[in-house]
Amino acid sequence: MKVLLTGATGLVGKELGKKLVMSGHHLVVLSRNPEKAKLELPFPAEIYKWDGLTDIPPEESFNGVEAVIHLAGESIASSRWTARQKMKIFDSRILGTRSLVRAIEISGKVKTFISASAIGIYGDCGEEILNETHAHGSDFLSTVCYGWEKETEKITKEVRVINLRIGVVLSRQGGALEKLIPLFSMGLGGVIGNGKQWMSWIHLEDLVRLCQFGLEEPSMRGPYNAVSPHPVTNKVFSKTLANSLGRSLFFPVPSFVMKVAMGDMSTIVLSSQHVDSQKLNTVGFKFTYPDLALALNEICQPLRGGQKELFAEQWVPHTPEKIFPFFCDEKNLEKLTPEFLSFKVLKKSTDKIQQGTIIEYRLKLHGIPMHWKSMIDKWDAGSSFVDHQLTGPYKRWHHTHEFIPLANGTLMRDRVSYSLPLGRLGDVVSGWKVLKDVRKIFAYRRSVIRKLFGA
Repeated sequence: MKVLLTGATGLVGKELGKKLVMSGHHLVVLSRNPEKAKLELPFPAEIYKWDGLTDIPPEESFNGVEAVIHLAGESIASSRWTARQKMKIFDSRILGTRSLVRAIEISGKVKTFISASAIGIYGDCGEEILNETHAHGSDFLSTVCYGWEKETEKITKEVRVINLRIGVVLSRQGGALEKLIPLFSMGLGGVIGNGKQWMSWIHLEDLVRLCQFGLEEPSMRGPYNAVSPHPVTNKVFSKTLANSLGRSLFFPVPSFVMKVAMGDMSTIVLSSQHVDSQKLNTVGFKFTYPDLALALNEICQPLRGGQKELFAEQWVPHTPEKIFPFFCDEKNLEKLTPEFLSFKVLKKSTDKIQQGTIIEYRLKLHGIPMHWKSMIDKWDAGSSFVDHQLTGPYKRWHHTHEFIPLANGTLMRDRVSYSLPLGRLGDVVSGWKVLKDVRKIFAYRRSVIRKLFGA
């Protein structure tokens, strides 16, 4: 099936795009910045420019498209809700959906339209259990979500429309936990307010599976609460997250502090929404992670003990057999490393890289000369290898490189697990700076690989 996807460079979009391509679907992506999308998407796709506000998508982008999945929208948690930011949040969803609906109508070929929405549509409802028939609230987010869904109702009845009211998305790669995990890892995470407000959540893997399920299940139509069947209070959520990271809870954060710090945006963390997902059972959807402890243990297990993780993926239109030899030559590491590190390979312990090979380098971190020695732990020629630091600037550095066949090309996946010297003190003093540097290094690496192996 040919599927058009918006919001493809976001947390959900990247994972969903991969899953759809792995399942044999052909993807079309609409993006405000096609060049950025080409660099960041971990899957192949036709990419067309669309800003989502001023005009409908290009007519040619809908050629052969049978289904549309609409995930695009301004982040609700990226900055304070000034009048300007509220307008951006509102317009990106209302106007964006409106123009997309017009394009679907013009096409006349689309059979299924899945549009993201959010449980924010219900507002702050205390202890009340919320199903899809509940009235919408009256606050800012409720108004946005209600208007968002109303735009999808303008499509002709021949198109099957699904509105996924998404809860708090849990993932190791971003979303709500991106800000919470560093605090809780340092033992600084605590209950927010009185902790009695209900949190309805969903694991990223389940949300991606649900989107694909919606494409394939003809009985799905209308709104569905995209949340786990077991919501929890903020107090339970905070305790479970701390336990998953092997930490204790810090002092509670009073509600007034959140209101001062976040302004109107504090409603995201202070509102109570006890959302029911029973309707998904009626269409046969099963959750892989129905329980919070199960979900958070899967996410946090690699991060226990103060470990950090960087995860990066990139698709290139060449097979693993063609590109793997480039990574067998340690000298090519110099090409993949930004100049500010003054990176230089000194020597290796074997003629060819293999399991057990030791490689030595020199580099500079913020002008300070350093020596780095690493060992190849695992070597599976053509598909993966793992190296770890023997001596160097980190307390621990463990890097897994994978080369996965995907759509006549290769999904290159890097997963780095690292920790800093001095434990929590090191995290507090320089953790943010190190993370920024590591991300910068991998962004450079991605741009070089695109120039070398890109379409």
